[in-house]
Amino acid sequence: MKLSHAPAFIEKWATFGFAEAMATPIGVIELACAALYVIPKTRVLGAILVTGYLGGAIATHVRVADFGSVAPPLFLGIFAWAGLFFRDGRVSALIPLVSDE
Repeated sequence: MKLSHAPAFIEKWATFGFAEAMATPIGVIELACAALYVIPKTRVLGAILVTGYLGGAIATHVRVADFGSVAPPLFLGIFAWAGLFFRDGRVSALIPLVSDE
């Protein structure tokens, strides 16, 4: 939606305090983070960047008191790391859910 500049999106975008001209650069950054997440060799970096991006989205919604829209980026970040956790043994070794004691 950021790259399409759809009128309904831009109207909502303005309520967050962003200029319409910022939609395209932020959309490109979003796509770059997602592409890094999809590429196997860069998926951990992609997950870190996606998490940062989604943290910014959450902060933006909280700043304008739009608490109902906090859940989607929060759960998307959780799902991104859960997918990486189950797909990559190195990540699951870093975040042990069960103690070896």
